[in-house]
Amino acid sequence: MVFAALYLAALCLLAIGTFGLFGQESDPLSAVFLIPMGLPWVMFLDNLPEALRMTSAILAPLLNLVLIATICKILGKSRK
Repeated sequence: MVFAALYLAALCLLAIGTFGLFGQESDPLSAVFLIPMGLPWVMFLDNLPEALRMTSAILAPLLNLVLIATICKILGKSRK
C-alpha cells in the first residue's frame, strides 16, 4: 500500500514537472523519483528507443508493484 502511494505521488510529481501545472516551471528532472522505484528494470532500458525508454521508465515501478502484490498474496495464502 505504501509503495502504491509513493508511486502515485511520483507520477503526480512527473505530471506537475512535465506539464508545468500549478505554475511550476517545466523540469526535466521531474521523473527522478521513478528511477529508483523502478530498479532493477530501468537498468535494462538503455537499448530501447528514446520514446519507449521514457514510457518504460514510467511503467517500471508498476511492474515492481505487481510483483510485491503477488508475493504478498502468495505468502498470505501459505500462512493460513
